[in-house]
Amino acid sequence: MAHNTKVTADSNAPAVTRMLAEFVATHPSHGWDAQVEREAHRTFGNWLGCAIGASRHATLEAALAAVRELSPAPQASLLGRAERVDVASAALLNGIASHTFDFDDTHLRTIIHPAGPVASAALALAEHRGASGRELVDALVLGVDVACRVGNAIYPDHYDRGWHITGSTGMLGAAAACARLLKLDAGATAMALGIAASQPIGVREQFGTMTKPFHPGGAARAGLMAALMARHGYTASPRALEAPRGLMQTFSTKCDWNEIGDALGRRFEIASNTYKPFACGIVIHPSIDGCVQLRDEHALGADDVERVELRVHPLVLELTGKKAPRSGLEGKFSVYHACAAGIVFGAAGEAEFADAMVTRPDVVALRERVTATADDAIAEEAADVTVVCRDGRRLHRFVAHAIGSLERPMSDADLERKFHALVDPVLGAERARQLVALCAGLGGAASVAALAAAARP
Repeated sequence: MAHNTKVTADSNAPAVTRMLAEFVATHPSHGWDAQVEREAHRTFGNWLGCAIGASRHATLEAALAAVRELSPAPQASLLGRAERVDVASAALLNGIASHTFDFDDTHLRTIIHPAGPVASAALALAEHRGASGRELVDALVLGVDVACRVGNAIYPDHYDRGWHITGSTGMLGAAAACARLLKLDAGATAMALGIAASQPIGVREQFGTMTKPFHPGGAARAGLMAALMARHGYTASPRALEAPRGLMQTFSTKCDWNEIGDALGRRFEIASNTYKPFACGIVIHPSIDGCVQLRDEHALGADDVERVELRVHPLVLELTGKKAPRSGLEGKFSVYHACAAGIVFGAAGEAEFADAMVTRPDVVALRERVTATADDAIAEEAADVTVVCRDGRRLHRFVAHAIGSLERPMSDADLERKFHALVDPVLGAERARQLVALCAGLGGAASVAALAAAARP
């Protein structure tokens, strides 16, 4: 049957696939400044802590049970666990674990969580192939750049359509990182990107379920497999990203090609990465921050609070408007629960999103006294928080940028405390201290083997 679909796509798009492939294949090792290098190490350490912290979660147990049915070869480590599996399954499972708590890194401009797909694929392959720490850091920086530059070009239209952009660009970053580790030339790297471009993963309908963390894990596995296939001569369209029927124009009406090449090799997107102090969707963080600030400044308890009034960007309610979450995973998408937890506990880490906390009577009672109003005048990264007290006081805080943002970044000490809170219960404090040191020295390590071994019990 003939289709007379009108083609309005850009048939003169620049050679984006080739441009990125040449960048990944030829950019010098450690070819960036100290800020980029520091952020790469911070990104890796934060990702590692999140993955180890969730390594015993029911989400990971279920995924591992499925992998075991495939009788995987013991090629690579599962972080936080004694088991070893094949490299593709390690990429999948470590990627799932790293995003299960929704506590991982965020590239704020696109809301991509880049380390989940990229680091999960790269560490599995690096461990299996005996790569150095320097090779792993190089792959991480370049892979994150590919994922986030494509994200810059298609956000927000692509995200607004319902795609989970971490999974639908992450497979490109994972493919780029693995192509770099495999030392593929630009032609083969373009094929790896092309193969990955047919494997975007994840829709936002899955938020609040176990399938959300599958997205970065699935993207990690897809990207790793794409690079391995390209290494063995598997082919793809050399214009898989930019062609009128390619990935970017198929999935977004916005395709800003300048975002791909702008300062390529001079500006690195990982330098703009941020880290979460709260274990939930990034759009809730300003609201939680405001609640915690007012709680601490005025020594508030839940019984002191008549109600909490929030004014937030409409995206907050679109993404996190669950008024009656039934599980911890759903609680991460409830601005009402998150703010109630912030006032009751003065924190919103993983413990405050446990299943038991979402149904705890005092938290539920306060949650029901939280109201949120969408206001287009409020920026996505901001929140207007008012706590009305039973004694008549109205306490107000406008949060322009939450803790953990580029404007108010988490310090190295903040990240180390977060790492210990995640890793100590799994591997013990001494092993966690060892891992902190290994992450800090990753760029100079002759091999990633010691780090991978230390990340297992």
